[in-house]
Amino acid sequence: MQDKQSFEVEFVALMASLMSIVALSIDALLPALPEIGTYLDVENSNDNQMLITMIFLGLGIGQLIFGPLSDSFGRKPIIYVGFFLFVIASYICITTKSFEMMVFGRVLQGIGLSSPRTLSIAMVRDSYSGDFMAKVMSFIVMVFILIPVIAPTLGQFLLNFYDWKAIFHIQVIFGVIVILWFWRRQPETLEKEKRIKFTPRVFITGTLEFLKHKQSIAFTLISGFITGSFMVYLSTSQQIFEQQYNLAEKFPIIFASLAIAIGFSTYLNGMLVVKYGMKRIAYVSLIAYCIISLVYVVVFWSSDNPSLAVLLTFFALQFIAVGFMFGNLRALAMQPIGHIAGIGAAINGFVSTVMAVPIATYIGSFVFDSVLPLFIGFTVCGMISYAIFLRLNAYKC
Repeated sequence: MQDKQSFEVEFVALMASLMSIVALSIDALLPALPEIGTYLDVENSNDNQMLITMIFLGLGIGQLIFGPLSDSFGRKPIIYVGFFLFVIASYICITTKSFEMMVFGRVLQGIGLSSPRTLSIAMVRDSYSGDFMAKVMSFIVMVFILIPVIAPTLGQFLLNFYDWKAIFHIQVIFGVIVILWFWRRQPETLEKEKRIKFTPRVFITGTLEFLKHKQSIAFTLISGFITGSFMVYLSTSQQIFEQQYNLAEKFPIIFASLAIAIGFSTYLNGMLVVKYGMKRIAYVSLIAYCIISLVYVVVFWSSDNPSLAVLLTFFALQFIAVGFMFGNLRALAMQPIGHIAGIGAAINGFVSTVMAVPIATYIGSFVFDSVLPLFIGFTVCGMISYAIFLRLNAYKC
């Protein structure tokens, strides 16, 4: 395990880059959703949201496969396997003319990408612990946020000068560069003597061990509700800004600006978490998350969408709260289960993601001509998360 007082900049950048393959695969595609829907003869524009939400379903499923395998065979080989599957899935998405097959390709992309996404977190847990682990996670998320900032602009650029298929080509090229960097520079973090002998029962025993830790269960559930509500924004943002506000050309800039809000708060979290503790920061941020969304619902319950400036203000405040929560919630869930970091990260990611997909799909189905359903979703998910926090007595830090 690394020295608690220091960490390597390259390690942070590399782990963030592994996670960023996922972000690029999601966010760069947002401007292309209408064009892909037209190409595939999609009649209901809301169905285009599936091209975003279904990759999350794959991310959830894949973690259950790759997490336990990494505890037995090491982190690096399993990351290579997952990335290879991602390349195959990307080819399916590029060549298909069927919406159903495109959805399948996106699920398969998610399964493949679950390996670098989940195991990068496991590698952090292999190397760090406690509030310092949360600090490292915050800086990783801060670097990771750079991709959502530029991805929609990149996607729009490729649409303007090439076509939507070029977005998938760029995803693969970026992934190859990161994997080569990972192969050359990152040592294995799970020593052979700490590996678990692989048996068909490894998932069962790992799950039973995970279930012994109330903190891991509670913060996994909270992550699921917060991720689900945030996923609604990801899947509907293009629809909101391009259709409800008629801002198709400015969408990449708006999306990038809001992503910067999350990056800013994750940076502050990295600076503050060791001093104040991840539980306290997560608790205060969750309260803010609930209040901000509830204020929007009360003020705009019976009115039309607010002006763009007002909407962006509420979104920015909401996402600042999210930025303080994401890294801390994951670190809090992982803290008691360092001895099963691979399968622990897998279960944490699977449960939170599989919770998030139906939440996002259900709430997103109501987003037609108003942003109100989105903030109602924020409020409900936030309140449930707050109740879990209180039930755990986790606010006593």
